[in-house]
Amino acid sequence: MKKVGVIGAGSWGTALAITISNKGHQVKIWDLDEKHLEELAENRENKRYLPGIKFGSNLQPVSSVREALDGVDIVLFSAPAQHFRSALEGAKQYLKPEMVAVNVAKGIEQKTLKRMSEVAYEIVPDLKYVTLSGPSHAEEVGREMPTTVTVGSSDRKLAEYIQEEFSTDRFRIYTIDDVVGAELGGSLKNIIALGAGISDGMGFGDNAKAALMTRGLAEIQRLGQKLGADPLTFAGLTGVGDLIVTCTSMHSRNRRCGIMIGEGLDPKAATEKVGMVVEGMYTTEAAYALAQKYGVEMPITEHIYKLINGEMNAKEVVDILMDRDLRHERD
Repeated sequence: MKKVGVIGAGSWGTALAITISNKGHQVKIWDLDEKHLEELAENRENKRYLPGIKFGSNLQPVSSVREALDGVDIVLFSAPAQHFRSALEGAKQYLKPEMVAVNVAKGIEQKTLKRMSEVAYEIVPDLKYVTLSGPSHAEEVGREMPTTVTVGSSDRKLAEYIQEEFSTDRFRIYTIDDVVGAELGGSLKNIIALGAGISDGMGFGDNAKAALMTRGLAEIQRLGQKLGADPLTFAGLTGVGDLIVTCTSMHSRNRRCGIMIGEGLDPKAATEKVGMVVEGMYTTEAAYALAQKYGVEMPITEHIYKLINGEMNAKEVVDILMDRDLRHERD
């Protein structure tokens, strides 16, 4: 069995830590919030973000990054995408060349427009990096409901290593070598989930949501191909799979946030009401900037960007998107 250090004790970090520890691995978990760590240790449960799921003795909350990474084989980063850089910088001095880093954040860094792997290699050029993505609500993974995800790395052996060590009879993992596509699919689907929630909040039906998801996938694929992704990746778990689960479930904080916006709540207030990081709000800004930079047409992304920044209201966005010039579907 392996030793694993987890950085970030939110719902997803905790769910993965529980899954890995239940397999028999020795897992240590650390978080910036000291009070939260104390509650984890006392309750043997993440009552704040993942209530009702107890964890065993193989999972131990610890009080420092140094302790979390001391002697581990694998480091799992579960910080929000906009905090991944600082999390990795804080862990850098404790990383050993033989350690494998698994990142599960889904997002694009706002200031630099970099994907998480680009941030990782900037900070630690020789890092053994693997991304984990796919349709996976923490609430279901923590309760051992059947889930399938993908791990991606430029080094196939690293991806297969994590596949073997993290897979269980309820958590099935595939591998992929298209890190660009896996990271973009997992990030950009949050924008479309915001849109799906807005549509639901406005009282629209399944037809509207299906249109948003399908045309949103076309936008994701266009930007992905421009940035070097394999278009087939977006037909898989980290593309359409993640898009489905995020756009249709109330577990999705992006969809929940969108619903409140569609009902008329101010985007900032809606984000605060969700109570957790809504990655789609940040990713929309970054994706819009990338689309402008590379000349990629992304009308859904563009108008959600304008909506959350107060340039348009939801009705205006719907009118504009529905009244665009008619065209061939594959143009």
